[in-house]
Amino acid sequence: MARPPDAAPEQHLSLELQGLVQGVGFRPHVVRLALLHGLRGTVANSSRGVQLDLEGARPALEAFRHSLLANPPDRARIDHEICRWQPVQAGQSDAARRPAGVRILEPLAGGNGTTPVSPDLAICPRCLEELRDPTNRRHGYPFISCADCGPRYSVVEQLPFEREHTSFRHFPLCEQCGSEFSDPADRRFHAQTISCPACGPQLRWDGQAITNTAGIQAAATALAEGAIVALQGVGGFQLLVDPANAEALQRLRQRKGRPHKPLALLASSDWMESHCCSHAGERELCHGPTAPILLLRRPPDRQAGIAAEVAGRSPWLGVMRASSGLQQLLLEACGGVVVATSANRSGEPLCANADADAATLRELADHVLSHTLPVVNRIDDSVQRWAAGGALTLRLGRGLAPVALPHPSHNAGALGLGAQIKGALALQTESHLLLSPDLGDLSSVMGAAHHQHTCRTWLQRHGLSVRHLACDQHPGYSASAWAAELAARHQRPLHAVQHHHAHLLAVMAEHRIEGQAVGVAWDGAGQGDDGTLWGGEALAINHDGYRRIAHLRPWPLPGGERAQREPRRAALGLLLEAYGPGWRDRLASLPNLSWRTAFSDDDLQVLEQSVWRGLNAPRSSSIGRLFDAVAALLGLAQCCSYEAQAAMALEALALEAFERPSDRDEACPLDLPLQRRDAHGPWQWNWQPLLTQLLEALARDTPAPRLALAFHQALAQAIAALARAEGCQELLLAGGCFQNALLLELSINALNQQGCRALWPQQLPCNDAALPIGQLLAAESVSINRVAPRAESHVPGRRR
Repeated sequence: MARPPDAAPEQHLSLELQGLVQGVGFRPHVVRLALLHGLRGTVANSSRGVQLDLEGARPALEAFRHSLLANPPDRARIDHEICRWQPVQAGQSDAARRPAGVRILEPLAGGNGTTPVSPDLAICPRCLEELRDPTNRRHGYPFISCADCGPRYSVVEQLPFEREHTSFRHFPLCEQCGSEFSDPADRRFHAQTISCPACGPQLRWDGQAITNTAGIQAAATALAEGAIVALQGVGGFQLLVDPANAEALQRLRQRKGRPHKPLALLASSDWMESHCCSHAGERELCHGPTAPILLLRRPPDRQAGIAAEVAGRSPWLGVMRASSGLQQLLLEACGGVVVATSANRSGEPLCANADADAATLRELADHVLSHTLPVVNRIDDSVQRWAAGGALTLRLGRGLAPVALPHPSHNAGALGLGAQIKGALALQTESHLLLSPDLGDLSSVMGAAHHQHTCRTWLQRHGLSVRHLACDQHPGYSASAWAAELAARHQRPLHAVQHHHAHLLAVMAEHRIEGQAVGVAWDGAGQGDDGTLWGGEALAINHDGYRRIAHLRPWPLPGGERAQREPRRAALGLLLEAYGPGWRDRLASLPNLSWRTAFSDDDLQVLEQSVWRGLNAPRSSSIGRLFDAVAALLGLAQCCSYEAQAAMALEALALEAFERPSDRDEACPLDLPLQRRDAHGPWQWNWQPLLTQLLEALARDTPAPRLALAFHQALAQAIAALARAEGCQELLLAGGCFQNALLLELSINALNQQGCRALWPQQLPCNDAALPIGQLLAAESVSINRVAPRAESHVPGRRR
C-alpha cells in the first residue's frame, strides 16, 4: 500500500554499537524494542559488536535509539556508537516488500574480533524457579540457562559470540529448544547456550555416563561419607568436601599442598543468613550475576557445622552462591553448604578437562562428577570483598573477567604480559583494552605454559598478531622471559615497565585519566630502578614515565626471597637497620616477646652477619614487608604458607579494636613521618619512630589489637601527609596492600578530610593481576612516539 501523501518520508538508521553487546541478550532486546516502535530492518552480530539497520519514521527511530542507548539489557554496556542517517529511496519504503519487524541475521563476516567477550553469568532467578518446578521440562536439569545467564567466556572458541562458535556447537538444539530459540516472545529467544535434557550435555560419575538425578545423589552420598569430590563447574573443577568433616578437610589440604589458607564455601542464601554477617550491598553482590566468592564476617557465635580446618581463626568466610544449575542441585542435596575450592595443586593451573587432567584429579579427589560440555577457557571463581562503599576485587575470575576498558587505539595487537605471582595478560584491540582473568602463579612450568597458551588463544580469537610487547622490568619473571622470546621471534618492540608505574597507570586507565597524576603504590615487592626492591612508593606519573616523589625508608631483608614468606626476617632486618649491633638491648624490656624465639641462636648469628656483609640481604622499601615485620613483632605470624597471610592477620587484629569504640578511641598513636633526606631528593616515610613507639608500647603491655589499629592509622596518616606536602587534590591508590579494606577506608577518609579525592581500582583488581593494563599504556606511549598520534576516542567520559 502506498504511503499517504502527507506522511513524513521514512529514514534509514544504521547503528554500529561497540562494547559489551554480545552474549548479553542484546539482539533479542533490539527486536522487541523495534517492534514497540513500529520499525523494521535487521540486526546482526559482527566482529566489532552489533550492527543495526532499521527503517521507519524519523521520530520513531529517534525514540528507539534514545531508549536503546539509555536502557540497554542489564548486562550490556555500550561504549561507542557509529550512527548514520539517510533517506529511504523512493520505492524502497513499501513495508509490503519486506517482512514486518526486525530479523536477526547470521553474523557479519570480516574484520578483526574487537568485540569483548561477556563474562560468564550466574544462574538467574527465573532459571532457579524453573529448576525447582516439577512441572517444568527443565526441572532438575543441571545445564539450565537463558538469555540472561549461563556460560559465556568459559565456552567461547571464536567471535562473534554465536552457538556454533562455542563448545555448545557439539549439542544441536532439539525441536522444542529450537522453537524457543526462534520465538521473539520467549525469554530464550536467540539465547546461544540453551539446552534441555533431550539435547544438552550429560553428566559422568567417575568417567561413566549417569543420569542427572543419580549423578547428583552419588556425589551427595560420597560427600556425606567423607569423600573429596571433584565437580566440573563453569570454568573448571572444584574440590568439594563436607565442611564439618575435619578429617576430610585435612586430607584435602594435604593433597592440594595448602596447609593454612582459608577454603571457600558454596552455600545457600539461608545458610549465609544464619552463619554470616552481611549488609544489603554485600547481599546484592553475592546474589547478582557475578556470584563471586565474597568475604563475609563470621560471628563467633554462629560457627556450628564448620570445622576449624575451613578458615582457622580468620574473622571472614569466603562464601559464594551457586553459579550454575549443577552446583545448585548438588548444594540442595548436601544440606545447603559445602567446601568448594579450586581443583589444583598449589601453584598450578585449575583442572578443566576430565580426560586431560584425569591423573591430577585422581590425586586430588576420591570421585569426579564431570560432564560432556567442554570448558574452552579455564577460569577460577572471582573473589571480592566490600570496602569503601563498593566491591573490591581480590581475584578477577568467573563473572567478572574478561574486563574490557574502552580505549580506542592504533596499537591493536599490543600485548601486556604482566608479572609473576598473579599472572595475567592484556590485549589492545582497536576499541578496547582487554584484561584476562587471574591466571595464577607463573613460577611453575605448568603455570607458565597456561599463561602462554592463553596469550596465543586470545590473539587467535581476536584475529590479531603481536604488534608490540610489554612486560615487567624484572628479568627473572617467566612472563618477562617469554616476552623477550616473542619479541625476538616476531621482530617486535618490547617495552619493560617499572612495576609500580604500571600499577598506577592501570588506575588511570580504569578512571580514564589522561595527562599527569600522582599516586601511591604499596605492595609486597617490585624491582626498582636502583636495583632495590620497591613497594612503598609515591610517583608522579604520566603514560611516558614517572618521577619517584616519596618512598618508605629502605632496610635489608635477610635471606632475600625467603623474607617474603617469613615475616620474622623482615622484623630482624628492621631491628638491625634501626639499632645496629646493639639491637638486642632494645628488646631487654621485652623478655616475653614471642619473636625472640623465632630463630635459633645459630640462625640468628648467620642472618645478622649476612646483613652486615651485604650478602643475600637486598634492601627493600616495601609496605608489604613492613606489615610482615609488625605482624611478627606482635606474635601473629613468623612464617607463612600463603601470600599476605601475616597482613590479613594484622588487619583482623586491628578490626577487633576498630569495632570496639573504647579501643578505637584509645589506640596507641604511632607515627610514620614524612621527611626529606636532602632538598632535591624524594620524600621518605621513616619507619624508625614507628618501630620505637611500637616496642615501647609492647613494653607497657598495650593490647595488641590497639597496636594493630594504630599501625593502620599511621599508614593512612602517612598517605595524607604526602598529599598535603605535594598539594594533591586527587591521589591514586594502587597495589596489593589496598586489598586491606581497613587500610583503604582509613586512607580514603584521611584524604577526604583534607579535601583530597582518592581514586582506587574498583573494576580492576588492585593487585598484580591489573599490571598488564598499565604495561600497555606505557607501551602505547612508546608506540605513539614512533607512529602517527592516536586518534581521539569518541567515547565520552575521558578525564584530563
